[in-house]
Amino acid sequence: MKKYTFRQHLKESLKDPKFKKAWEESEAEYQISRALIAARLSKKISQRELAKKANTTQAVISRLESMSANPSIGLLQKVAMALDLKLKIQLV
Repeated sequence: MKKYTFRQHLKESLKDPKFKKAWEESEAEYQISRALIAARLSKKISQRELAKKANTTQAVISRLESMSANPSIGLLQKVAMALDLKLKIQLV
């Protein structure tokens, strides 16, 4: 049986203009989510602990990490500070 990998599926899916547009539009959310998860795990703290430090709830942290939120810059700053990081926004 031949394996069908995610990369193969993505390559095929990106041929669809609607999918490609949605994929590209989600890049910022993905990068934020990825960075938050990596920083939290490197500090070895739970979502609940991070939420407490950022004066928010575990549910908010979960939504940020799962890309199901549209966070304000203020919230991202609070979370970054709770992780002893600085928020940097860049347009390229």
